[in-house]
Amino acid sequence: MKKVMMGNHAVSWGVKLARTEVIAAYPITPQTQVVEALSEMCSSGELAARFIKVESEHSAMAACIGASATGARAFTATSSQGLALMHEVLHWAGGGRLPIVMANVNRALAPAWNVWTDQNDSLSQRDTGWIQLYCESNQEVLDTTIQAFKLAEAVDLPVMVVLDAFYLSHTSEPVDIPDQEAVDAFLPRRVARVKMDVNDPRSFGALATPAVYMEMRLRQQEAMELARVTYDEIVEEWGGMFGRRNGAIESYHAEGAEILLVTSGTITSTSRHVVNELRARGEKVGLVKVKMFRPFPTEALRVALAGVPHVAVLDRNISPGHGGIFAEEIRSALYDLAPERRPRVHGYIVGLGGRDVTPAVIEDCLARTRAAAGAGNTPEREDLWVGVKS
Repeated sequence: MKKVMMGNHAVSWGVKLARTEVIAAYPITPQTQVVEALSEMCSSGELAARFIKVESEHSAMAACIGASATGARAFTATSSQGLALMHEVLHWAGGGRLPIVMANVNRALAPAWNVWTDQNDSLSQRDTGWIQLYCESNQEVLDTTIQAFKLAEAVDLPVMVVLDAFYLSHTSEPVDIPDQEAVDAFLPRRVARVKMDVNDPRSFGALATPAVYMEMRLRQQEAMELARVTYDEIVEEWGGMFGRRNGAIESYHAEGAEILLVTSGTITSTSRHVVNELRARGEKVGLVKVKMFRPFPTEALRVALAGVPHVAVLDRNISPGHGGIFAEEIRSALYDLAPERRPRVHGYIVGLGGRDVTPAVIEDCLARTRAAAGAGNTPEREDLWVGVKS
């Protein structure tokens, strides 16, 4: 069945098809429609889930933690300051190895107040132990939401499904909705390996002494490493059933490229258009889309980028005092390549606070990359800001 829907409702449909059992909800622009639609589904009986109205985002995540610990399939959604308010309990979910799924609609952080998109809210939570998956289209949002539950429950880690505010959340696109029976075959009911059970008592959230704490964190890190392989397997299974594959990374016209753009989120779609235009003019330009940010797809990116002279990373985020977050992660990932195989990474800061990243902005980034290549490979600075007013 095909349906024209906004990205927020694509999340809601994914949660419904996943037969989620507990939903904790607190409204915040621009994600509110996610939980509004789910509340209507629960009220009508279309979705047999416990819908919990809470007084804050902190409480929303706390409710999901409690539900997940009992073996239920749990979900919530948030944005921006709401995600920041959750920060403390995000660690409890990640460190507690609880397979919660959360949709985060990327929205710029205050001050100043801004409801438009950039990635700083989700990327500021990168060390909380959550898998992070960034979506390009509303179809990918629906597919990824369902896949996220399977991935979370396979490795016992929470998953954040991330989509751009307004460019996806409030924009309608045709979305192919899979049959419930097919989704049930792909994603059976959750069977928790460890849960709160009076007949099998265990300790949750207890004090961990120095004698055991490091081992707990090692197990968490090993689960993150396993998530890379597991996600590839899930994408292949989904592709075999539904014909759509959106892996941890995706190369586009990368063959023979002298410059590769690296993008995430909806900037990818605009970049594809630019690549098509430039390829038609004979320019050797390609694209690598990064969907999985945690765990970082280090080896896959080394394979995709090795031997390419120049890589232009478009970051819709900024780590103040350092630079674009994806660019810095990619520089780290490529460090161990042999010098003759290691690309020069050019980092560009674009689109903060929802500013449009137009084809002209992307072409400007490519022009600066070419200019730096012709001037001894050295950009004028590590974080080049493009699209700002003089």
